[in-house]
Amino acid sequence: MAAGGNPTVDLERYRDYLRLLARLHLDPRLKAKLDPSDLVQQTLLRAYQGLAELRGRESGEVAAWLRKILANTLADAVRDFGRAKRDVAVERSLEASLAASSARLEAWLAADQSSPSEQAERNEQLLELAEALNHLPELQREAVILKHCHGWTLAAIADHMGRTAAAVASLLRRGLAQLRGLLDKRD
Repeated sequence: MAAGGNPTVDLERYRDYLRLLARLHLDPRLKAKLDPSDLVQQTLLRAYQGLAELRGRESGEVAAWLRKILANTLADAVRDFGRAKRDVAVERSLEASLAASSARLEAWLAADQSSPSEQAERNEQLLELAEALNHLPELQREAVILKHCHGWTLAAIADHMGRTAAAVASLLRRGLAQLRGLLDKRD
């Protein structure tokens, strides 16, 4: 049951989605110090504590609200490790970046769906995609995220991962095939 006695919002179902966004936006200098799962746990704790502030109950509204909380959690982590003062510009930048990543994921799933029922279906697909990505082996997940969420080229991914372009292409093929299999099982 959600905080405040409101059982209509299941924040737990957004865990994999938030973990994916945290992985995408965690400062590379902090990846050795912070785990995306810990950031998501902090985000969900803040969300449950502030559930009364949530205005809407639709999936898209909940996701946007959680992205804002995640952006604040990430900004706090950056500040804590950098011993910096609160920087509202960093928080807004992270929030915009999280929203842009979410939009890229949505565009990856479907284009030009505009009815409320189609938007709700797309939000469900987004949550399912995030959960499926979480089940991929780490190298496949990283390659797929860099290619399809960040829009990196094969050469850039290969350079970043310290692998050949052929090896990255193979990771992408296997990762996408496994994703399709995981998503097809849900249908």
